[in-house]
Amino acid sequence: MYYPEELVEEIRNRNDIISVIGSYIKLQKKGSNHMGLCPFHNEKTPSFSVSSSKQMYYCFGCGAGGNVFTFIMEYENYTFVEALKFLAERAGVALPEQEYSEEARKKADLRTRLLEVNKQAAKYFYYQLKSKRGQAAYQYLTGRGLTDGTIKQFGLGYSNKYSDDLYKYLKNLSYEDDFLKQSGLVTIDEKRGASDKFWNRVMFPIMDVNQRVIGFGGRVMGDGMPKYLNTPETFLFDKSRTLYGLNVAKNSREPNLLICEGYMDVIALHQAGFTNAVAALGTAFTLQHANLMKRYTQEVLLTFDSDNAGTQATLRAIPILKEAGLSVKVVNMKPYKDPDEFIKALGAEAYRQRMAEAKNSFFYEIDVLQKQYDMQDPEHKTRFFHKTAKKLLSFHEELERNFYMEAVAKNYGIDIEQLTRLVNRLGAQMVGGIVETKEYQQDVRNAKRNREDGIIKSQKLMLTWLIEDNSLFDKIAGILGPEDFTEGICGEVASLVFEQYEKEHTCFPAKIINRFESKEEQSEVAALFSAGIKGEMNKADWQKALSDTVQRLKEYSLNKQSEKAIAVNDTALLQKIILQQAELKKHSISIDL
Repeated sequence: MYYPEELVEEIRNRNDIISVIGSYIKLQKKGSNHMGLCPFHNEKTPSFSVSSSKQMYYCFGCGAGGNVFTFIMEYENYTFVEALKFLAERAGVALPEQEYSEEARKKADLRTRLLEVNKQAAKYFYYQLKSKRGQAAYQYLTGRGLTDGTIKQFGLGYSNKYSDDLYKYLKNLSYEDDFLKQSGLVTIDEKRGASDKFWNRVMFPIMDVNQRVIGFGGRVMGDGMPKYLNTPETFLFDKSRTLYGLNVAKNSREPNLLICEGYMDVIALHQAGFTNAVAALGTAFTLQHANLMKRYTQEVLLTFDSDNAGTQATLRAIPILKEAGLSVKVVNMKPYKDPDEFIKALGAEAYRQRMAEAKNSFFYEIDVLQKQYDMQDPEHKTRFFHKTAKKLLSFHEELERNFYMEAVAKNYGIDIEQLTRLVNRLGAQMVGGIVETKEYQQDVRNAKRNREDGIIKSQKLMLTWLIEDNSLFDKIAGILGPEDFTEGICGEVASLVFEQYEKEHTCFPAKIINRFESKEEQSEVAALFSAGIKGEMNKADWQKALSDTVQRLKEYSLNKQSEKAIAVNDTALLQKIILQQAELKKHSISIDL
């Protein structure tokens, strides 16, 4: 849905960010900004900064940032359009009706109707649970230790034993057969007619992060198969991208997410106070699941069943989670099978202690590996250390690998020098050369990355200085331009900053943030505008810092341009760049203030 930029800007301008955010969290004036406890992660010392002049916020603790739209989207779990409507109503701005293309209208209508029918089905299942028909299901849930409050919170229900009961109810609400078939709630067969997808099962509504029912899971109460049944893939529901309980867990103030195996474990953990628990939906754990969690946390604790199947599921999940850049630990629940059993036996505090003692995922993998070998048998012991050495080679950073080697040597009783030689020998075989060569190449890559990180920092500083002090545009004119901001999102932001100044002779950071669609990009842009200012530097120090930064950025930009000229064999352009580089070395840049 599209709204004119002018209207979006009007709504943003009429919703002062201090007033909006201040209605959600306590803010205190500190210098030119307001500070408060970040609502997006758990902290005791305020690191959440809100700027009235920039009309943006940035958390120096977790990196969340953006403008007033971003905040409402994050806090209220709204889409951009939902946030726009919310803030328009708050400011008393009337939004025009939008026109759809025919295809877009059909998709929007289908999504709306699917959400409506799922909501109706959830209400019906809950009603059935509370009726006489649902007594067995209700007793099953309370017998598992769930309270009425928990049952209501998760909207648990019952699909009764008549196989077309829900179908008849939905038909009475005027839903057509073709549509009901698309919903995944009903199966339509030409010979057998219509039948419910779920019957005689305890029902678990599955919600998206915006608290909307997008599907269902059903569990048999006896020994029937399949034990769990999920809604089939629909226009709304993709189980490879959905996590049960995330609609609640994403708002938890815990520093991590707990991953368990099923609905009941999630619900039992939430009831015990662990509101950061989620579960995959009866399917293999996927990279999409991991990337979804990465939006809300940097660390996950795996708390799968302690049996062999749970161990294998844990081993499969670890590399997927690591690939997404998450830190992974494993909770030991033995002698109990799952979190539900553990908490019932030992209580919530004991489980929290197990969370605190969760094992580093690498050591968990090594412990599982060791159980496959007889450590009293020299041949088995040798095989074990060979396998372990190969796993240690997955740590490309030498310092990190050395720390893990020391820990393995200590924990499993092997001489550290012997283990180091084994790791080096296997590493040499894997790369076709000596380990030192590989490490040297890694050091070269690290040095290059450090230089690039320094340039990124300088580009961030320059963008922050430009929007803090617009007079700098004239001072760097003819020296730096948007083309000299080369790293990541800096180039795109610089183009918008210079363009806005050229048109309006001023800069509005919040307006620039609006040009980026994803919340992740908006946070990244907010970080560019929060890189620090000249602070209490005197004029001479400030002039030197500014001149050095401009010099550094120009040198790096010319180097990048020369690389491109060489790549395309543009001799004329390369000669021009070489002359500029020579001139830059002869006469260092000095910015007069």
